[in-house]
Amino acid sequence: MREGLLDDVSTVSLPKRGAGERAPRLVPALTLISHPTTQRVGERLLLEELLSGGEVPVSRRAPDFLRPGQTQGAPLADPCLSRKPIIFTPGEGGRVRLLVEEGGTQVVAGEPIRGGREFSPEELAVGIPLELAERVVLLLHLTEPDTGDAHDSLGMVGQSPGIRRVRQLIVQVAGLEEPVLIRGETGSGKELVAKAIHKHSRRREAPFLGVSLAASTKELAAAELFGAKRGSHSTATKDTDGHFRTAQGGTLFLDEVGEMHPEVQAKLLRVLQEKEMFPLGSSIPIPTDVRLVSATDANLEEHIREGRFKEPLKYRLAGFEIRLPSLRERREDIGLLFFHFAREALEELGEVWRLEEPRDPSAEPWLPASLAARLVRYSWPGNIRELRNVARQLVIASRGQPHLRMDPQLEKVLGSAATPPGRPLRLGEGWDPQVTPRPKAPPEQKAPPEQKAVPRRKPSDVSEQELLAALEACAWEPKAAADRLGIARPSIYDKMDRSPNIRKAGDLTPQELIDCYQACQGNLDAMVQRLKVSKQGLRRRLKDQGLDA
Repeated sequence: MREGLLDDVSTVSLPKRGAGERAPRLVPALTLISHPTTQRVGERLLLEELLSGGEVPVSRRAPDFLRPGQTQGAPLADPCLSRKPIIFTPGEGGRVRLLVEEGGTQVVAGEPIRGGREFSPEELAVGIPLELAERVVLLLHLTEPDTGDAHDSLGMVGQSPGIRRVRQLIVQVAGLEEPVLIRGETGSGKELVAKAIHKHSRRREAPFLGVSLAASTKELAAAELFGAKRGSHSTATKDTDGHFRTAQGGTLFLDEVGEMHPEVQAKLLRVLQEKEMFPLGSSIPIPTDVRLVSATDANLEEHIREGRFKEPLKYRLAGFEIRLPSLRERREDIGLLFFHFAREALEELGEVWRLEEPRDPSAEPWLPASLAARLVRYSWPGNIRELRNVARQLVIASRGQPHLRMDPQLEKVLGSAATPPGRPLRLGEGWDPQVTPRPKAPPEQKAPPEQKAVPRRKPSDVSEQELLAALEACAWEPKAAADRLGIARPSIYDKMDRSPNIRKAGDLTPQELIDCYQACQGNLDAMVQRLKVSKQGLRRRLKDQGLDA
């Protein structure tokens, strides 16, 4: 086995393991984030050959991508991808190199890749979205090869190592009476984990009750938890049972326990120790029979040091602890989660047919590749809850449209990638031309000066002359021109439609295509400059005419 390939990535952020457990063996992999056939999202290819110094060519014909836990798969098979493979090879110190042959599939990783690109261990740990021919998005990342059972019986979407480990922990603890503390960022799905624990416990037929302890006064929080006698506090106009009695025999889920008032903490600690409670205003103890599952996004250890949380209570709550990974730590699940939430929204609208396999294999994907890549690059501070909201917003805002389109506000929220990942390969770097000829990378150039972000503008402020200049500077690609002008991408299509000086590839006559094809000897870039239309649209028109660019 090749030594050193993954030496620099042993600290990849995954759920913490117990003392004495071996660090997971990590393997470079490609996971399908977006594909014109949406049912294929989540399939992956392990690049294990890189560990022994080999290389992995990937084209539309081979190799097979498959779901974790399955033994049969299929190649990417998109007709717009080239038969010429893109090639992954090992680099030094845990790096991975991607070689792109001239005339093959266009690959974009923040910016188009010319010749080759090298990705560092740190970038691999985060994950690099690769857009292929503006149709397919792959995530180059690290994963654990031991997949186990990919079937989800817990209602939790995803197959990343982090979420598989959470499923294993749920199964291990669900049948016990041990109190469980779930820790994770806001919006990461802590209540879903609590419900899965209850559903697979011996208490599954009894009540499950969830309550948030954030922003409650000490009297109100104590009354809600333990019940109250009439007149015991200012709002107690009658006797109340409280959540412990309502959930008797079942599971009580306490969210935001880190925000609990110290006096309520003391009462809860006594309940956990003595298995009995006193309602506010009562001196008669009431036995409790409740499985307690709690959750927090707070740093309890810091709260303890500051005297805001009782250390004994933490140990009582955390008889067993589950750490839920953030969405940033499981980017390979973003495609599966997005389409899961999109399907829910489409079902409500009666438009779930949009996710069916397209009749025309070369039809434009419902989820544009550039949008899918942006979803992967985004930091997701709101985690899964935020992703669900974004998916629903995109679906609803794109009703009646053949493809998902972002409104300017959402485009501003998602932002763009900070810098293109990886560094370009130098001429001849990464292969031996005497053994296997490879495409030549362009000579090393000085890095261009850092450009300032283009300020957002109103489409009406962009003149016809500016529009033409931006399109010409961007090789007639509308998306790049929109970014250059600082306007939303849907707006530039509207301006192009209204302009008498701009035409699209669909406006070209068959004879124009044939004449230009012959004059340029099939060189697609030369045809783009001559006809002044986008490369993607021109490629589709040439294919319709049976011409190979």
